[in-house]
This record gives sequence, C-alpha cells and structure tokens, in this order.
Amino acid sequence: PRRVTELRNVAVILAGGTGTRVGLSIPKQLIKIAGKTIIEHTIAAFEASPLVDEIVILMTPGHLDPVRAIVQNGGYGKVSQIVEGGRTRNESTSRALEALGTDECNVLLHDAVRPLVSQTIIGDVVAALATHEAVDTAIPSADTIVQVHDAPAGETETIEDVLQRSLLRRGQTPQAFRLSVIRRAYELAWKDPDFTATDDCTVVLRYLPEVPIAVVTGHDRNMKVTEPIDVYIADKLFQLHSADVPDQLTDEQYRAALAG
Repeated sequence: PRRVTELRNVAVILAGGTGTRVGLSIPKQLIKIAGKTIIEHTIAAFEASPLVDEIVILMTPGHLDPVRAIVQNGGYGKVSQIVEGGRTRNESTSRALEALGTDECNVLLHDAVRPLVSQTIIGDVVAALATHEAVDTAIPSADTIVQVHDAPAGETETIEDVLQRSLLRRGQTPQAFRLSVIRRAYELAWKDPDFTATDDCTVVLRYLPEVPIAVVTGHDRNMKVTEPIDVYIADKLFQLHSADVPDQLTDEQYRAALAG
C-alpha cells in the first residue's frame, strides 16, 4: 500500500458564510484587512505551504466572481475549483467532498475566516495524518466553560454544570481527514433525520465513533473573524506579522513587541 504521506493533500477553504454578524452587505470573507480580503490571506497561506498540493474553495452563492478574480489576479496556481457553497456548513462540506471525486487523498477543511492560520499548524496537521485518519486543531481554554440549562427565550439562563477546564479545548481549523473516512461519515449522517453538526470532526465522532480523532495544538492567532471586534484584532495581528516576522510568534516575541 502507498504510504499515507504520499497521498495528495487537498486544502478545502470553506467560505460559504455571509456577513450578517459583522453587519455588512458582503460576505465577511470579502472584507479587506491589511490590504487583502480575508479569503485571499487564507488562500495565500495554503498556496505557500509546500505540503499542500491543491486548493478547492467553497464560496457563498452569488459571490463566486470576486473569488475568481482574486485567484486569477493573485496567481494562486494550486486552486483547482471554486464551487458554490450550500445553505449550511455541512452542506458545503458535502459539496466539497463531491467535487473531490473518489480518489483517496487527505482533505484539510479550513474556515475562510481564519486568515491567520500558520505554516506551523498546517505542518502539524499534515504530520498527524501520517498516523491518524481524522485530525482536529484545538487550543486550551483560558475561560472556564459553563453548561447552562435549556431555557425558553427571554428567561434567565442557569448553570447546569461547570466543565473541567484542563480537559477542554477550543476547536479551530484545519480539520483534516482521509477522504474515504469523511465521505463515509457524511453518508451515514445524511441518513439520520436528526443530523446537525457545527463542524466536521463532530460528524466523524458521531457516525464513525471507532475512528480516533487526533488533536494538534492550534494558536490564539488562528482566530475566527466573525464579529466586528475580530476584524479590528485581526488587522492589528497582521500589522504585527509583517514580512520579516516568523510565521508564528512565541510568547517572548509578543512580549518584545509590547515592550514599552
């Protein structure tokens, strides 16, 4: 059998969302930060990785032309397809899996609105695919996570449980899978009338529980730009990470940048 490391690594950039929470008429992945749209920063990160062979982009219906222009003008040669996204995250992933066909490969699913993903994270995720068929990127939680009782709208929520922080992680992306594994998980999921999931690892966890999902450590910088404050923070982070700065700063380097 072929070694896993010889499989093609395909990055799927999931950009199916809209800008409703940011309060804009355009999808948030088309907001400009530090001179480029958010999605272009994301495309550029995967284009720059020697480990990524191909890029497929899933874009909000009605907004494919701006992405076509970005890819053409930026010379992003790894982009093979720009596909119309679905109504939900799960529909978009399913469309991406259809677009990839049936030849076995590794699929790295990444949120377009995480434009600060580092080469370190991409490398760690691909490395984990050598030993696992499913991989998640996650970071420890600095916040205590509380679980609340299901309360009717308008009523005060109350705490049901306080979860053990040392075992909790905040999920990021990329989430990466052997194509055959994530395809099988979705085939089973769509047969379940109650199927809902906000991410792809959940689909594997629920429908292929026998497949272990490795966790690689993400980074605070790999933030998701969803609220107006995130646009501001991401812009500041891009300023800090100019061309001469390494791809992922250490805490010491952040402290040096804050000195004075």
